[in-house]
This record gives sequence, structure tokens and C-alpha cells, in this order.
Amino acid sequence: MNIPFLDKLNLPDGVSHPTWVVVDLTGPYPERAPTQPLQALMNRTESLEALQKRAEALAKAGWLHGVLVRISEFTAGPATAHAIRGILKRLGEHKRVVAHVPQLTMTTLIAASGAQEITAPESADVMLSGFAVEPTFLGAFLKKQGIEFENLRIKEYKAALTRFSEDQMDDHNREQLQAYLDAAEAAWVRDLAEGRGVTEDVARGWLDADFTSAQAMLDAGLLTKVAYEDELVGPGTRPLAAVIDLLGAQFDRPNAKADRIAVVPVVGTIVTGKSRNNPVPLPLLGGPQAGSDTVVAALKRAKADKTTKAIVVYVNSGGGSALASDLMHREIVTSEKPVVVVMGEYAASGGYYLAAGADRIIASPYTVTGSIGVVSGKPVMQKFNERHGFKPEGVGRESALKYSASRPFTGEQRAQMHRGIQEIYDRFITRVAEGRGLSKERVNEIGRGRIWAGADGLKLGLVDELGDLHTALQRAAELAGLSYDAPVWTATPQKAGPLPEFVREVRDAAQLSAWPFGGERVLTWLDVDLKVR
Repeated sequence: MNIPFLDKLNLPDGVSHPTWVVVDLTGPYPERAPTQPLQALMNRTESLEALQKRAEALAKAGWLHGVLVRISEFTAGPATAHAIRGILKRLGEHKRVVAHVPQLTMTTLIAASGAQEITAPESADVMLSGFAVEPTFLGAFLKKQGIEFENLRIKEYKAALTRFSEDQMDDHNREQLQAYLDAAEAAWVRDLAEGRGVTEDVARGWLDADFTSAQAMLDAGLLTKVAYEDELVGPGTRPLAAVIDLLGAQFDRPNAKADRIAVVPVVGTIVTGKSRNNPVPLPLLGGPQAGSDTVVAALKRAKADKTTKAIVVYVNSGGGSALASDLMHREIVTSEKPVVVVMGEYAASGGYYLAAGADRIIASPYTVTGSIGVVSGKPVMQKFNERHGFKPEGVGRESALKYSASRPFTGEQRAQMHRGIQEIYDRFITRVAEGRGLSKERVNEIGRGRIWAGADGLKLGLVDELGDLHTALQRAAELAGLSYDAPVWTATPQKAGPLPEFVREVRDAAQLSAWPFGGERVLTWLDVDLKVR
């Protein structure tokens, strides 16, 4: 122990160690830190992986009494909040954990429910109104601009392109969204009931109570104390950053030659080619993209690594390219080493396609999954072109211009497209049936493009267990005959090429277009702009 460092803590006389530390939870909390150099350099947010390691170190610190967790400006989704709940709950088995929540929302309370105590200031913002979504339909707007949208889908619940082709929500989409929200609220009730030690009926009543103040939530039993932060901390309390050196022994690197577990991330829209980050600021199209070349190469590396005994694939994706999804699935299903898939906020459509090949699938109760269906389409700008004086002139085979935006599909082209996406749908449900031990008829019943919450997916046989990355690593260890504390590493493709990797990242980003799927128009894709409020 580095005693001179303790002077920097300015602790009171007679106190040799901080008795409490403060941990700040803020931002989106991605599952794992970026592995690409440029992304890692620009990253300024803590990952769940880092939070878990810090929590494990705090749990082992014999000199520490408790942890105050400040949850502020928390922008993560409910599945991520549920994973943080698990981290705090496990930490609470060793230390006293108090969550301080100035902004009382549905998602902050999911995370906070892992602590033994939940506090808030008297002036806390109270936004406890249940879950809802509000997608905007652009069909009427686009038609006014002279733009229509061809939307071919299998089947009736597949709503990925309806926001562009329709001017209102159809009954099937409304049904599946309401079912997901009902399941998410049921999961919230279970989490809060367990965390606060009340019945589910009591917790369900909190959703209908229309709270307007922290005091009212205290009176109802949802909070344990109304207090400002300075009323919670004492002279032995220090920020986590100030005591990292005292935890240094807990962050020792594992033996590189020891048997270990590889983690392969699949984050963002699934595309062919290399993984990249699309800087285009358009809905659904911007952000990270999981390329089949990159993911397959990472899986191959993990499969070939002699010290790796099991693989965990972390999926946070609403899908994308049907081809890329199948290539990833193939690499998983042919693995001789056990493969566990763990789902984040989304593992739907193509994200579920690749997951179906795993030995075990773990989901959060809040995960958006399923969406077993196929969609294809294109914008039709014929009237737009006429209105603005553009006149495309086609020469050659008409079939070669099938995807041209200057004209709609012909009847023959539309029929041919339907045959193609029906074949892909049949392949999709076959992959799921084989992976999940279900009949194709049963997969079709629960497929049809419909989304499910992770909790419903468990009942339907789409997932094996509710949990998070911690759960997935434990199951992988069990399947491989390893201990729970086996080393974990992130598998990435081997470095290659004459350019440094960060230079290649910049080059690839500069080559991206607004349509992330290249020449592919057949997608196992979920409209991932599904933000619960």
C-alpha cells in the first residue's frame, strides 16, 4: 500500500483510508470500450465492462465501507440500465450501496434498483410515466415532395420501411409495439418490486401514482431517503478517481497463457465488408456498422486461438444485410468451441439471425428481439424528377435498372422480388428452427417480422435465459469447464495492411455513403429508431 499517496486524499486525522467512494454513472454506457485506435482515442464514455471491473475491485477492498452511486444525465436504454442494476446488486453483496438519483426516470430507477438504498434531492426531476414510443411516419410528406417508397416485406409485422412508405401506423405494428411496451413495464415492475422489497402489485401502483415530487415517492416507499448529496457524504468519502491507486492490486493483468474466453462484439447496423462508423447524421443510417468481414475474422481468430476455450458474442444490432447476417451465423454455427450470445438493447432481425446459431442465448428482459422477417424496397423519385426537370434515360436491359429510383417496380419485377425475399425468409426460419430446436411452423408463428421483448422471447424459446454479459461469461465458462474468474479478451481481426489502423479508419469513414447497405436491397432489418420514453 502506497502510504504517501494517502496524504493526497486529505483525510481527517485518524482516518487512513476513505470509508466511502463516489461512483458517477452518466452517459450511454456501451457494453465494451472501442477496440479500434481512433475510436478508443475519441471515446470519452465509460463502458459497462470498465464499470464491472471497478465494482469488482471495490467489492474486494477490505478498507471500504460503502459506495455512493450518483446517476445523473443517464442516457442508456433500459437493457443497459438492467445490466447496471446487476452490477450494483452484486456489489451490494459485499458493500453498502446507495444510489443518488437527481433525475427520477423509468431507466434511472431500473439501474438504481440494484442498490440497497435509493435517495434523491427534494428538488429532483420526477418523470415516472411508464414507457411509450412515438415513431414519425414520413409517407405523406415524401409523396408531397414527389417521392414514393416501394416496400416489399415478409411478413405483416415487418415494419422496417413503413415509416417511409406509409402515412400512419398499421394495426400489426401497433399491436407488436404495445406488446413490447407492456412486457417492458412488467419487467420494470419486477425489478423495482424486488429491489425495494415490495409486492409487484405495489410496484405496479407506482406507475399509476402520477408522482410529482421526491417526497411523494418517499412516502410511497419507492425511495429510502430524500436528501441532498452533501447530506449523504462524510469526511471519509472520496471520488473513485482519487482512490484508484488504492485499488491497483485488483486490476492486475491476467496470465496471457491461461485458458480464457473471447468476446466478439456485433454492434450497429449489419453490413457486408468491414466494420466502420458512418458519420452521416441521418436517422437509422448513422452510427456504428458491424461488417461481416470484420466480425467473421474476429470469430475465426477466437476459434483458432489455442488459449480460447469459449466465445461470447455480444449483439447490439437491429440487423441489416441478409447476406452479412448469414455469413456471421455460419461462422458461429460451425464453431467447435461453445458460443454464447448475449443481447443488448437490440438483437433483432439480422441480429437475431446470427444469434440463432449459438449454443446459448442470453437476453435482458428489455431487449428488443425477434423480428424474424425480410424486407426490401427503394425510393421512387419519378414524380420528383418530373417536378424538378430531371429526366433519367435508361438504355439496356430493364431488369438491370430494377433498383433505379427513377421508376417503380414493374409487376414482373415485384413478383420476382417477392420470390427472392420469400426464399430468404424460408432460410431465416430454417436457421432459427435448427438452432432453437423448434419446428419451422412454430418459428413462422412467432416470426412474421414481429418483435418481442426479451422476457417474452424466453417464454417463446427464442432465448434461453435472462441476464447480461456477466451471465453470458459465466455460462461460457461452464460450457468450457473454466472457472468463473477465467480471463476475458476482446477478439478483433489481426492487424494487416500498409497503413496504420487509425489511418485506415479515417479513409474508410470518408468513403461512406448515406445508404449503409452497399448494393444490397434485401434486408433482415429492424427499424432501430425505437426509443422508449
